[in-house]
Amino acid sequence: MDSSLGNLEGKVALITGASSGIGAATAVLFSKLGAQVALTGRKEENLQQVGAECEKSSSQKPFLVTGDLVKEADVRNVLDATVKHFGRLNILVNCAGIIELGSIENTSLEQYDRVMDANVRSVFHLTMLAVPYLTETKGNIVNISSVNGMRSFPGVLAYNVSKSAIDQFTRCVALELAPKQVRVNSVNPGVIVTNLQKRGGLDEARYAQFLERSKETHALGRPGNPEEVARTIAFLASDDASFITGAQVPCDGGRHAMCPR
Repeated sequence: MDSSLGNLEGKVALITGASSGIGAATAVLFSKLGAQVALTGRKEENLQQVGAECEKSSSQKPFLVTGDLVKEADVRNVLDATVKHFGRLNILVNCAGIIELGSIENTSLEQYDRVMDANVRSVFHLTMLAVPYLTETKGNIVNISSVNGMRSFPGVLAYNVSKSAIDQFTRCVALELAPKQVRVNSVNPGVIVTNLQKRGGLDEARYAQFLERSKETHALGRPGNPEEVARTIAFLASDDASFITGAQVPCDGGRHAMCPR
């Protein structure tokens, strides 16, 4: 166990978007920290690979549930199966998300709906269903937002709107659940080296340019990696963050503080 991070021993954590990127890194780290993890994602083969990585560092076998969280029946199944398997829920990490390129001039309503359904509606739905179980355990929620929720960038309009919505959702739900001692926070990553942007439409050449540009747009002079974000998530999910709720925590190499000069 990594003693420099919060102890998650005995906690049951449901992590969405766990088949790749930040979600996968979070799954592996939570396992190392002693959590019992339920992992969900759309790609079964990838989810199996992440599950195998979790098993290497933990005596606890991860519980895997494939599903598309845009589908209401899948959302219910993911939560019901998790609670049935473990008997409780202590931590919900809402990590699943997508990005679409486009401005107000060329983003279609279909693109907008896809992004909002995946990034906001599914989080709203899963959180709603999870609240009774988190109330029982006085658990907590960590939402994965973005620096795009805190600052404005052209060319990814629907994504920006969705992440601003997640930040507001985090603050509102934190206030609503505080009387029940359920904490709710969000992590706001900057550019992290995952497949998110490539799945959103960037080819290899444009993605390489994007990462190179990140050396200038992030104060620390580089993009981040999924493990760095996972450590921030683990801190907020642990009892070390017992007096933190309603917070947006940047994990972005200082990008949220940058201003053109």
